[in-house]
Amino acid sequence: MGHLAVRRSAFAAEFTAERERMASSSARGELEKMGIDQLKALKEQADLEVNLLQDSLNNIRTANARLESAAGALNDLSLRPQGKKMLVPLTASLYVPGTLDEADKVLVDIGTGYFIEKTMEDGKDYCQRKISLLKSNYEQLFEVLAKKKSVADEAGMVLQGKVRQLQAATTS
Repeated sequence: MGHLAVRRSAFAAEFTAERERMASSSARGELEKMGIDQLKALKEQADLEVNLLQDSLNNIRTANARLESAAGALNDLSLRPQGKKMLVPLTASLYVPGTLDEADKVLVDIGTGYFIEKTMEDGKDYCQRKISLLKSNYEQLFEVLAKKKSVADEAGMVLQGKVRQLQAATTS
């Protein structure tokens, strides 16, 4: 889920870059030239993209929390002696008794059901690199989200102004 969300978010960011340029402060004149229907469509599209980006940010936060938890579990596991009895999670709510056999090797989920055996240190390093990547992606998407929100807000303000002008013209 995390990899797909990051790819989808990156695609959304690239896809919306051109529209963001249009709604910058220097492009307010361009918005003023648009008709009411065009402004409505732009605002709806920007709002849709904002929702998509917010979903992607939530997915990144979830993936980051999972990786933080995995890194903590690896750290905890590395401190336990071999032969230590412990409860092994099979699901979020199902644990079975087990004994720690080799604490120096771990299986790392690399996505889509594939696992790679790594040393404990390589597993920790993998988690830290993924956490760093997700934080970087999060920061980039957050910037895109802020720009997209400003596009939606700007289009909404121009649209409201045009609707008021239209109402004033029809009532006078």
